[in-house]
Amino acid sequence: MRTFIVLPMKREREIPQEFQKSDNRFAECLVRLLIEEYSNPGDTVLDVFAGLGTVLFVAESMGRVPYGIELDVNRFNFIRENLVTKGNIIHGNARKIDDYNLPKADLVLTSPPFMKQTSRHDPLATDKKDGYYSKYLDELSGIFKKLNGFLNPDAYVILEVSNLKGEEITPLAWDISREVSKVLHFKGEIVVGWEGPDYGRGVFGYGYDHSYCLVFRKF
Repeated sequence: MRTFIVLPMKREREIPQEFQKSDNRFAECLVRLLIEEYSNPGDTVLDVFAGLGTVLFVAESMGRVPYGIELDVNRFNFIRENLVTKGNIIHGNARKIDDYNLPKADLVLTSPPFMKQTSRHDPLATDKKDGYYSKYLDELSGIFKKLNGFLNPDAYVILEVSNLKGEEITPLAWDISREVSKVLHFKGEIVVGWEGPDYGRGVFGYGYDHSYCLVFRKF
């Protein structure tokens, strides 16, 4: 697969108004491209931060078996209402992946909740309790370390991430790459340039017109 691609920033599925203010979903065109490249029909595709279910919906439409974990109950309910395989979405916390009866995955495609270096709440926790960036990175690394036990031998793990531009730049993509590389084998990155309207935050968001897909394999 090419290491630099350009895609339209277009989200196809309609979502309820309650989710529209924080619509940071995957673009379906990227999900289709990655699922086509890194899996086969009948394979199991897992998203441990399912969000509004884009990976699951696209995987199901492409003849893959989707599984997901979602922390927010409202988003979980939205996915469950719209997924054919309704029992394959779990209302839970990715940090507790060992507690769930998940099959081994052939592809993990996900985007973790982002955190700025200066933030003091934990986006991986249900109560948004106080936290620190270093703890957040440790928790992410721990999740993907556990994930090794849920991967088939030839499985890929792909994370879409971005750096975060504000008064200070948070090198989130670089930091996640470094930390997850301690527990999974880093195979490289795909830079995705996004075309579409810029509302002052970059076409992708967070101050950027591009994102990164970090590609890993099981150790």
